[in-house]
Amino acid sequence: MSNLKVATFNINGIRSRLPILLKWLEREAPDIACLQELKAPDKGFPIDDIRAAGYGAIWQGQSSWNGVAILAKGMDPLEIRRGLPGNESDGQSRYLEAAAHGVIVASLYLPNGNPQPGPKFDYKLAWFEHFIEHAAGLLESDHPVVLAGDYNVIPTDMDIYNTRSWLKDALLQPESRACYQRLLEQGWTDALRAHFPDERIYTFWDYFRQHWQKNSGLRIDHLLLSRTLAPRLKDAGVDRWVRDLPHTSDHAPTWISLEMD
Repeated sequence: MSNLKVATFNINGIRSRLPILLKWLEREAPDIACLQELKAPDKGFPIDDIRAAGYGAIWQGQSSWNGVAILAKGMDPLEIRRGLPGNESDGQSRYLEAAAHGVIVASLYLPNGNPQPGPKFDYKLAWFEHFIEHAAGLLESDHPVVLAGDYNVIPTDMDIYNTRSWLKDALLQPESRACYQRLLEQGWTDALRAHFPDERIYTFWDYFRQHWQKNSGLRIDHLLLSRTLAPRLKDAGVDRWVRDLPHTSDHAPTWISLEMD
């Protein structure tokens, strides 16, 4: 038996946060790391530094916005797809899927959807529908799959420090939560909530009003496990020390450990 550590991290700008990313990779050594919000074009992705840290990578960049990547320790991930099927007209870099270390992993950056109501919220829900449809096919394949990323959804009131100031936010809307619940009802397991069923666990603290210092956080970074992987979940957590670094992302890396054959 061996353990496989899979992490997701909204880096919020890979060029400006590269030293933080490299420090995290060295200290925590995930086997697979899914990154979001690269905010860099393909040619701006620091592949040489990442290879020097012992990781292969695939990525889909975009100038100034979005962008996703999958890193794998000691190997190059085998790309399966970029973008969601049926959504080929979408020019935003938000979905990347690959095989690495015996699992299929997706790195996704679901649209924020603010302000709502409006076109951005409509785009969020439409993207979500494409994702739900694709996720159903992945689940039925019976492959071991991890859907990891920034979902921009607060699943329940237990996943937020206080709902009052977020009631109009797209992350908290009933439609957003209903889409996430439909994913779980397909048969996916929310790994962090499964491991911490009764605890308030946060993955994001915005830069305003001392939310980090007050632990006024949200849980919006999720790792969903297929039926074959859910029983293998052994550990999970949030690398809060990364959020405490100077000039860091407003997200902290979130990870799971799976017991593999």
